[in-house]
Amino acid sequence: AEYMGILGTGVQSVVVIIKLFQYLKFIDGAGVQRRPTMEGDQSQLFRFHELSRDFSVANNNEFKDHFKKWGMMSSMKLQAYSYDRMFQPYEVKTFIKDFFRDPNVISTLQVVSGGGWSPVATAAVDVTCDEISTCVTSMEFFDRLESEGVIRADNSIQKCFDDWKDDVQISDELRKLLLLEDSDNYTLFSSEDRNEFIFRIFQHFVLGGACCQYEDNIIPYYNITKSVYKDLVSVVKDSETQKLRVVSQVFKVTASDETSVYFPSWKQHDQTFAYISIDPFKRHVYTWYHQWGKGIWA
Repeated sequence: AEYMGILGTGVQSVVVIIKLFQYLKFIDGAGVQRRPTMEGDQSQLFRFHELSRDFSVANNNEFKDHFKKWGMMSSMKLQAYSYDRMFQPYEVKTFIKDFFRDPNVISTLQVVSGGGWSPVATAAVDVTCDEISTCVTSMEFFDRLESEGVIRADNSIQKCFDDWKDDVQISDELRKLLLLEDSDNYTLFSSEDRNEFIFRIFQHFVLGGACCQYEDNIIPYYNITKSVYKDLVSVVKDSETQKLRVVSQVFKVTASDETSVYFPSWKQHDQTFAYISIDPFKRHVYTWYHQWGKGIWA
């Protein structure tokens, strides 16, 4: 009776209660109002537009020489897009699905195909998105490689007897640490460390493409890892701790049609990958794609 007195009586009370229920139904756990969506309601889609961005790593001639040497120059691409409305963490799957269905994306997102680059040209039926950690803000993360003898004091990489895994030649302790779980140094990096985006960037470059000339010195791997990381994530300084904090969210992604995964490729390999980095402040999306194989020479 007390609540009915506040809301009113009769039909008016029923209407108020229904409207209150409808409002509460679209409030998430954090108190953020969500608009109801209907199947086919285009107004709720995230919309994307390609940006013409000069990634610093792509304009460095020394880096380009290394990409050619590692067999990645013709099979790797970074691209940038903007999006049109605020992104909430609970919308990740929807956001990425909208990305791979957006006409501006499927007509511009490039993949290696038929000896050249071409748009992906397929709208996703489903996507996967595995979140990748971005806690690391310093290259000191890799100092343990030298302290444990994987890297010598002169920055040379310790050699080992040849081995192979997944078509990748292992001829030094660094690649051995990255690929072989029975390596003496495998536990230098925990599973959490290995899920750090900066570790994944480093690993992808160390392992390279299908036709790769490996480095004897660690410095090129460090320099390019740092540059790509800075290109793909955004940081802010915490006002309380004065420490840098990454604000971007990074995901390893795949897209599927009605039958199978088509992006980054229907052929699976650890060195075939695609990552999406979402900058919620700038409303930018950065993609990093690589396909294992012979590549192209454009």
